[in-house]
Amino acid sequence: MNTPIITVYGIANCDSVKKARSWLTEHGLAHAFHDFKKQGVPTAQLPGWLSAAGWELLLNRKGTTWRKLDEAARLAVVDAPSATTLMLAQPSVIKRPVVVWPNGQVSVGFDAAVFAARAVP
Repeated sequence: MNTPIITVYGIANCDSVKKARSWLTEHGLAHAFHDFKKQGVPTAQLPGWLSAAGWELLLNRKGTTWRKLDEAARLAVVDAPSATTLMLAQPSVIKRPVVVWPNGQVSVGFDAAVFAARAVP
């Protein structure tokens, strides 16, 4: 029997991604890791993440990448299509980790309580 796997998307050196991966390992939950820096943003998955979480949550406006953008680039992000364009061009602007759970649910960021609730079969 194939057990559906949890997939963690993010950047390997991101502290939130490290916490998420450690939590999953500590709780004996098999997971795959997709590194934006090495493998890029999975363009086929992005619309689903936007639908599940919303572009406002998925766009990390607190991170260094966002702060380094010029004012015009920041002001140009006003909806899901403009956020998608930026996320594909600058993967580091995606809030991390994005986790796709075996049931297809998507969570953004690391919160142990959310992980515990989602990890229950």
